[in-house]
Amino acid sequence: MSREPNRRLAAVMAEAGASNKGLAKRVREVAERHSESVGTTHVAVQRWLDGSGIQRQTALFVAEALGHKLRRRVTPEDLGFPGVATAPTTAAVGLGYASSLTETLSTLERLTHQRPEDGPADEPQLPDAEVHSAALTRLVSRPDGVRTEASETRRVGMREVAAIRTATAFFMQLDFQFGGGHAHKAFRHYFREDVLPLLGAAYSAKVGEALFKAAAEMSQLLAWSVYDSGNHALSDRYLLATLRLTQVVGDRMMGARILANMSHQANYLGQITRALLLARASVEGGKAGSTPRAMALFSAHEARALSAAKDHKGAARAMNEAERFFDRADSAGDPEWLSYMDEAELFGEFCHCFHDLGQGPEAVRFAERAVQLTDPKYARTLGLCRMVLAQSQLMSGDLEAAVATAGLAVEAGDALQSARFQRYVGDFQREVSAGHAAQPVVQRFSAQVRDAMSRLDDE
Repeated sequence: MSREPNRRLAAVMAEAGASNKGLAKRVREVAERHSESVGTTHVAVQRWLDGSGIQRQTALFVAEALGHKLRRRVTPEDLGFPGVATAPTTAAVGLGYASSLTETLSTLERLTHQRPEDGPADEPQLPDAEVHSAALTRLVSRPDGVRTEASETRRVGMREVAAIRTATAFFMQLDFQFGGGHAHKAFRHYFREDVLPLLGAAYSAKVGEALFKAAAEMSQLLAWSVYDSGNHALSDRYLLATLRLTQVVGDRMMGARILANMSHQANYLGQITRALLLARASVEGGKAGSTPRAMALFSAHEARALSAAKDHKGAARAMNEAERFFDRADSAGDPEWLSYMDEAELFGEFCHCFHDLGQGPEAVRFAERAVQLTDPKYARTLGLCRMVLAQSQLMSGDLEAAVATAGLAVEAGDALQSARFQRYVGDFQREVSAGHAAQPVVQRFSAQVRDAMSRLDDE
C-alpha cells in the first residue's frame, strides 16, 4: 500500500528554511544535548517526508529542532507525527525579586541548567507588576553588605576575581563577534561551576566587594546572551536575579545597567510603557554612583524608549543629555565592562532613535557615521547598524542604496547567529518586498538571504 507524503513536515521545514541535511544535523545536535545518540541523516528525513513512520523520541527531537529554528513551539503533531506526547517544559524559576542572597544564588544556579533553545517561544515573560516592583525595590534598597565570616574553608582572593573578569571579557568578545548563542553552554557551565560557589566562600570585605561586582558583570552578560538568543522569558529571569545580585554591595552603576538592559529588551519586544519606566529607573538609579560614560548609556536607552513612543521632544532632550554626559566621559574612571560605550555605540543608539521617530535623513546620517566608526570586532553591532542604515535609506526613498547596504550586512555573516540580527534582516526583507518585490535588485537580495540562512543551517 502506498504511503501519503507528510505534507505537514514539508510545510514546517519550508517555513524554517531547513534542508534535509540541515534538519538531520540539528536533530543529532538536539539528541546530543539530551545525552542521547541518533543516526539521523538526510536519507531518514526524506523517508519521513515520503510518509514513513518515526520513533517517538526522534519525533520529539525533530519538533525541538524545528521549534528552535522557528523560535516558536512546535509539536510532533504539527509535523504530521500523531500519537507522540510533547516533552514537558522546564518549570519556570526566578519569578520575583528575591528576598535574600541565598534565594538569589539558588535562582541563578537553577537558571544555568536551562538552555535558551529549550524554552517554548510562547513562555510568558515576567508580568509588568513584578518588574515594576523589582525596579522600585532596587531603587530604594540599601546594600546587604558582604558577609566576611563563613564556615567554608576555601578563601577567595583577588586572583580569583581577576580570573572572573578575564573570562567575562573573553565571553563578551564571543558575544559581540558571533552572537549570544555562541559558546553559551561553556559560559553557563563556567558561571555555575566556577563563579557561584565563590560567593559562599570566605573573603575579606575588599575582596568580597570586588567578587560580587565581577559576578554581577558576568551574570548580566549571561542574561544579555540569552536575550540575543531569543529566549525572552529566560532572559527576564536572569536579569531580575542579576539586579538583585547588585544589591549585595550596593553597585548602583551595574544595577542601572541591568535596568537599561531590561528597557532595551522591552523596547525590542514593543513593550513601550515598560521600556520607558525601566529606562527612567535606570537614569534615576544611576545618578548616585555612575560615571559620565555610564550615564550617557542610560540616557541613550531612555532616548530609545521615548523615540519608540514617538515623543519627539522627550527623545531630543534625552539624546542631548546623553551627548553632554559623553562629552564629560573619562575612561580612567570607567569599569572595564563599559569600554564598548564609545562614539560609534552612541551614534548607533541615535540612529535607532531617528529611525523610530521617522526622521529618515537624520537616521541615515547617524547610521552612516556609526558604521564608519564601529570596530569590526563588534560584528553584531556593525550588522545591526548596517540594517538600520538600510531601513533608513529605504525610508528616504533610496531603494538601490538600501538593498546594497543590507546585502553587505548579510554578506558579513558572523552576526547571523544573533536572533536580533536575524529579525532585523527579516523585517527589512518583508518591508522592501512589500513595495518592490518585482525589482530584480530585491529578488537578488531575497535569494542572498535564503542562501545565507541555508549556509548557517548546514554549518
